[in-house]
Amino acid sequence: MPELVVTALLAPSRVTLKLLRAFMWSLVFCAALLTAAVYGCIALTHVLCRPRRGCCGRPRRTPPACLSDPTLGEHCFLTLKSSGLRLHYVSAGRGNGPLMLFLHGFPENWFSWRYQLWEFQSRFHVVAVDLRGYGSSDAPRDVDCYTIDLLMADIQDVILGLGADTPIPGLASLTPASPLPGFSPPTGSSHPPGYSKCILVAHDWGAVLAWNFSIYYPSLVERMVVVSAAPMSVYQDYSMHHISQFFRSNYMFLFQLPWLPEKLLSMSDFQILKTTLTHRKRGIPHLTPNELEAFLYDFSQPGGLTGPLNYYRNLFRNLPLEPQELATPTLLLWGEKDTYLEQGLVGAISSRFVPGRLEAHILPGVGHWIPQSNPEEMHQYMWAFLQDLLG
Repeated sequence: MPELVVTALLAPSRVTLKLLRAFMWSLVFCAALLTAAVYGCIALTHVLCRPRRGCCGRPRRTPPACLSDPTLGEHCFLTLKSSGLRLHYVSAGRGNGPLMLFLHGFPENWFSWRYQLWEFQSRFHVVAVDLRGYGSSDAPRDVDCYTIDLLMADIQDVILGLGADTPIPGLASLTPASPLPGFSPPTGSSHPPGYSKCILVAHDWGAVLAWNFSIYYPSLVERMVVVSAAPMSVYQDYSMHHISQFFRSNYMFLFQLPWLPEKLLSMSDFQILKTTLTHRKRGIPHLTPNELEAFLYDFSQPGGLTGPLNYYRNLFRNLPLEPQELATPTLLLWGEKDTYLEQGLVGAISSRFVPGRLEAHILPGVGHWIPQSNPEEMHQYMWAFLQDLLG
């Protein structure tokens, strides 16, 4: 068929898709302005109620002691083969079994996996990574550096490169962007082959990446443990039929805007983030002041919020998405009282799975932060799910 004819036949579909995307972005922009007004009022209220804290966040000069707890593991850097970026991670249990790789969410870092690092290092090589843009990992400022494809390439490079990781002592005394004096980490290309697959454990944004990774790199994922997150295509379709889900995730519209979200989140010494993490009903139960500082320390550094927020700024880039079949053996844990995600997403996820590949549990009375709020329950489900891999 002549190329001109093919172009003519496809033209209506292309125009329709462009119009659909233009309409979607107009809705996103309107929602962003509306949520900005709401969060602006919240941030201003915090400033007025606590005037001594001022309109900016206080930079933390030294990290809290819990970030250097030696029982959690060794602090290391890995230079990624694909991008050349350096990622920070904490590693324990090397040589004790298969690789168990942990991917955190927002607003968190590797420390959100502290309970799991303690629990599983006796039988697995456990690794909790600071994702690109977080903590001591490299944090490019360009929004285009945080596309899903690049973030998935990071995970691939971590799995394949961890066989030759190099511990770096004393990392806890560094600020997030500062390299160890005199240390030049090896490039990813010099690493001998690492692991051929892993057990991927992920929460929130880390789980969004894990879902995608299991679809496009299935040979690298032996099992998955997903906590409180849905695949992007499932979230898209579910939200179109359940508008209430958009209200639960209203913050993601605010985060589409440049610079303003960083300003609002940092006002009154990061009070919005503090409330998110410590709220009596929506936050992490029993989070100590020292543990709270373990998260705020990184965000308080110059530019510390931009990288994490750039994840959200790429969220609508590829919509609308096509439905995808899920086949990786997966343990899905969901909180009945999750403030941000509706229970109905669990059924929507199940409908996309190859039969027999998904084990899903809804934890009664539990919120969004299961790895930190209910580690004992999570560990019980994980040990049972992984029992056959332990020989």
